[in-house]
Amino acid sequence: MSKIKEGDIVARKSHGKDVIFVVKRIIRTSRGEIVILNGAIERIEADAPIDDLEKLDRKVIHTILKNIDEKIERHVAQSTKQNYKVGILLNENRIINTSIKAKASILHLDGDKRYAEKSSRYYKKMGLQAVVKNVPENKQPQVVYNLLKVYKPDILVITGHDGMIKKQSGYSDIYNYRNSKYFIETVKEARKYDEEYKRDLVIFAGACQSFFEALILAGANFASSPARILIDFLDPLIVAKEVATTDRNKLVTVDGFEMKLRDGKKGIDGIGAKGKKCEN
Repeated sequence: MSKIKEGDIVARKSHGKDVIFVVKRIIRTSRGEIVILNGAIERIEADAPIDDLEKLDRKVIHTILKNIDEKIERHVAQSTKQNYKVGILLNENRIINTSIKAKASILHLDGDKRYAEKSSRYYKKMGLQAVVKNVPENKQPQVVYNLLKVYKPDILVITGHDGMIKKQSGYSDIYNYRNSKYFIETVKEARKYDEEYKRDLVIFAGACQSFFEALILAGANFASSPARILIDFLDPLIVAKEVATTDRNKLVTVDGFEMKLRDGKKGIDGIGAKGKKCEN
């Protein structure tokens, strides 16, 4: 088998190949080569010795990528169908399709370039007004304030990859999370902007196994991951879509769309927020 390199899609043999990863970078240490991994489907970051990794067959890779695209298409189709049913009005014996086209705007910061591209396509297919920026997790706190000033969104999505270094312990230790500290700092910077410009910004923050409680305390309306589990790459997008397409006089909580999330409130929860849909 050819040598593993950055960009390859691999699985960990010691974990029964349970999660499919993309090789982010390879670090040479005195103990050998350590590989930093990002989930191909879930928003998880992990590391593993290079000898523990198995490079996947091209057919398997094609199937994985195809499944991701099909998942987006299914969700778009289901949402469009639901919106059509809600939006049908009888007007002088004519049926009018008023499928939701929200005017609410979204700014989405994603640490994963591939996910950023797929997120942008998803928002367009859903008829949502969104700007998606691929920004590494550790750079997000530095850029968020100025990006908010430029785009003036109603909704901010802060995501990428995360993960606990030691599982089953250290839940309250910020240093036990790979990127939660950056998401928390980004939320705080966003709230500084919000206090100054009075935008009543709705914020989603987090990724797989993120420090949920700290993200909410920092000012996020919705966050991951209460049960410290993996979340699907679509989950943050679903939250943004629900807020963007709900009327401003209605409260949005995860209870209202829990079944649309892969693992419900185990993966995503929060204090809720008023909808941001504008009247046409």
